[in-house]
Amino acid sequence: MVFNTDDDRRMIRIGVFYDGNYFSHVSNYYLYQHARKARISISGLHQFIVNEIAREENCDSRRCRIVDAHYFRGRLSAYEAQSRNSLYGERLFEEVLMREGIISHFLPLSNAGEKGIDVWFALEAFELTIHKRFDVVVLIAGDSDYLPLIRKINTLGSRVMVLGWDFSFTDDQGNERSTHTSQAILEEANYPLVMSDVIEDRSRRSDVLIDGLFVQARRDKSHDGQGDVRESRYERELRVEAREPRQESRPETRAAESRSQSDSGVAESGGRKTVEGTILNLHNGYGFIRPHNEGDNLFFHYTDLQNVDFNSLWMGDIVMFDISSNQKGPCAKNIFRRQGRHSAGNGNHAASSQQTVGNVASVQSDQSAVLVADNGADDE
Repeated sequence: MVFNTDDDRRMIRIGVFYDGNYFSHVSNYYLYQHARKARISISGLHQFIVNEIAREENCDSRRCRIVDAHYFRGRLSAYEAQSRNSLYGERLFEEVLMREGIISHFLPLSNAGEKGIDVWFALEAFELTIHKRFDVVVLIAGDSDYLPLIRKINTLGSRVMVLGWDFSFTDDQGNERSTHTSQAILEEANYPLVMSDVIEDRSRRSDVLIDGLFVQARRDKSHDGQGDVRESRYERELRVEAREPRQESRPETRAAESRSQSDSGVAESGGRKTVEGTILNLHNGYGFIRPHNEGDNLFFHYTDLQNVDFNSLWMGDIVMFDISSNQKGPCAKNIFRRQGRHSAGNGNHAASSQQTVGNVASVQSDQSAVLVADNGADDE
């Protein structure tokens, strides 16, 4: 391609800014509630953004480049994250951001934490637009609080693209949940995109850019080649052996505790009852575990998984967990998948099967008794 003018040769500089809590909520929706059963791929999203801006700016996509990307979110304190066994997952996601060249910005999560991060988001986006002279600023956000930011960026001569999602679903407790992007910021943006409509557009069903928005399924050889497992990018690149729950015990007592786990599948740790069990069945973001000590089947929610993504679980996987309770009765918390993950003969995966295995009547009874989940965990 021959360029004839300086304007033709000019690079389109793009800055991308993520509202982390909003992006996490959207990604969880597509993984647990949508037919795609896959998380949003950050690399795929960036490729989509580049191509959409090239189309809007009427230029070759090779001259559009994301030169800066920032991710903002409130975060639990180290002490609280450790108590929830979530430090490992946080570190993995930070590796994803680093590999994609995204700069992370975190504030301690508190009653004013999210509001504080929103202000930081806006100030940083405006300041960087001044200093780095972005041609297009992309906001992955849905809150009307960002309306003044869009107007200020426009005064600098930069265009603004807003990526928003509108969707609704019924949660496990029968409550209707909905997410909508502020109409005000869509109207103010130069390039507004309601991504949920773009994804569902039948005319783009075979578009590789749309398919690329989602983490793709891969064959998991560790499961004896049975079925496809959807796995997030960081799990593919950084996957390590599943870890056991840490036992806070003296060295001389560890052997006895190990024998106790082997014999009965139950161990006491720090006043908590840690139990071994088998994944019995899996649904959209929740499932049931059969304890090895012959207790009642226990409900669990995907937010209580510690070292494995829900869509990487299989029925028959061996897990260790703490027995807790919620409004409806006993449930499993702090769930770790054992190294011996998949038992022979179980080839059904969470993303492709809604069938139970064994004791169906018992599971249905348990489901009606304890079907409750802490859905607010995604909206920290």
